[in-house]
Formats: sequence, C-alpha cells, structure tokens
Amino acid sequence: MAQRQWQWRLEALLVRAALGFSRWLGPRRASALGGAVARTVGPWLPVSRIGRRNLELAFPERDAAWRETVLRGAWDNLGRTMMELPHLPRLPESAEGPGWELVGRENLPPGERQLIFVSAHLANWETLPVVAERVGLRMGSLYRAPDNPLVDAALKQMRKGGAELPLFPKGARGARQALRHLAGGEALGLLVDQKLNEGLELPFLGQPAMTTSAPAELALRFRCPLIPTRVERMGPCRFRVVLEPPLSLPQSGDNAADARALTMAVNARIEAWVRARPQEWLWLHRRFARAAYRRDRAG
Repeated sequence: MAQRQWQWRLEALLVRAALGFSRWLGPRRASALGGAVARTVGPWLPVSRIGRRNLELAFPERDAAWRETVLRGAWDNLGRTMMELPHLPRLPESAEGPGWELVGRENLPPGERQLIFVSAHLANWETLPVVAERVGLRMGSLYRAPDNPLVDAALKQMRKGGAELPLFPKGARGARQALRHLAGGEALGLLVDQKLNEGLELPFLGQPAMTTSAPAELALRFRCPLIPTRVERMGPCRFRVVLEPPLSLPQSGDNAADARALTMAVNARIEAWVRARPQEWLWLHRRFARAAYRRDRAG
C-alpha cells in the first residue's frame, strides 16, 4: 500500500508539472509542442498497431502511405489535445486565435434545457463542456476517472475557474447520477464512439461494432432533443463547435426498434464526421469486434 501511495504521488507530481509547463508555454506553443512530440513518437508505439488496423478496416480502398499520414495526424491531434487541457476553461469565443466559434446555435430549441448532446473523440472534445457553460447550459457528462485519485484531483482542480459542470464517473453509480441530472431538466453530453462490451451491434465505418443505445433510450424516454455535436480543429487551441439539427425521434410504438433506429442514425452522423476529418479522430482504441484484430495480434 505504501509503495502504491508513493507511485500515486510521483504520478500526480508529473501531471501537475506537465499542466504547469503547458500553462507557462501558453496555448499556441503548448499545442504545437504536444503535436510535435506525439506525431514523432506515437507511430512507433505498440498501440499504433491498433490504429493501423482500424484504418485498414475503415478505409480498405486507401493505400498504406495515406493511412500512415492519417495515423500521424491522429497522434498530432492527441498530443495537442493533452497539452491544451489547462487552457480550455478560459478559452474565449472569438473570431481568430486561441478560442472557439459556435455554428448552429439556431439548432438549440429556444428555452429548452433538457437536451442530450451526442459527440465523439474528435479534435479536442474537452471543448464541449466549456461551450455548453458559455451558452447557459449546465451540461453533465460521464468521464473515466483515473485509477490514481491524486491525478483525478489534479485534473478536477485544473477545470476550476472555467466550466463548473457536473462530471459523473463511468459505471453504474455514475449512470444513475447522469439519469437524475437529465430527469431534473438539465442537459447531458455523451461521447458515444467507443466500443462497449454490451449494447447493440450496429454498422460503423463498414464494420459491425458494439454501440451504446443509452442516448437514444434516454431521448425516447424523456422525449427530449438529441443533438449531434462535433468539434473541428481550426488551428492551435482553436476550435469550431458545430450543433446539428436534432435527430427525429421515431414513434413506431416498438421501443426497442425505435432505440435501434435512432442509435443507427447517431452512428451514421459520427461516421460521416470521421470520414470527413479522419486525422482528428482517436483511432487508437479497439472499436470493432475482437476478431477484427486477430491478424493485427498475429503480426
């Protein structure tokens, strides 16, 4: 136990040092440094084998050189995303420079606060809570808490002074908290592009993929707008957040069929975003069925 505590302290110290260094650099230089390091080192790491296999599955018509370029771009985006984190809470809405712009504001139903935003790990997805807070929404979201509680505390401290929004840990307890938040008439933001061990097997990027149906089920249960929302990278620590029109909610009378149809519509939107800007998506996780990676493991 003592050894673990020392390890936690060391990890937290390194995280706080990295966050402090990023603040010292400023948003532009921090973003540039993160991108340069990640795109140089990342493609050599073992996890890049998963990224290459995902790109083979999603873009079989493209050659290896194109896929390698996309993989380097994905690493660049991830490195920038990590180094930009300390700057996000105070980023302004602006026309240029570090900041963000919002497109599709008219797609927010007037006076409505009980909303579900569905998004993906594109560009810097951590921008979404910042924008939600600036437009007057108390948007809760689920997050995967680090195993190290000291690191978790450091990341929570980093967010203070910006978007003071509810964060619910992934798992049964967090899911109940998120449900109460939505039932209380508040907004919920969900990233729905990663694999689950349960859910619905639906097509995504040309492959069968286990997909959460929770956003669709919640939208149907509360009859609240389900709004596809994406983030696009426009430069160092600069983003465009796009709110699309709410998806139509099916009303066939068959709840399971309606949830499936609505989840397929969500998958279709995310797939379109990924295909349009593949270098901004997180290709480094096993999104598809285990069988899809057997050749990757054998290699």
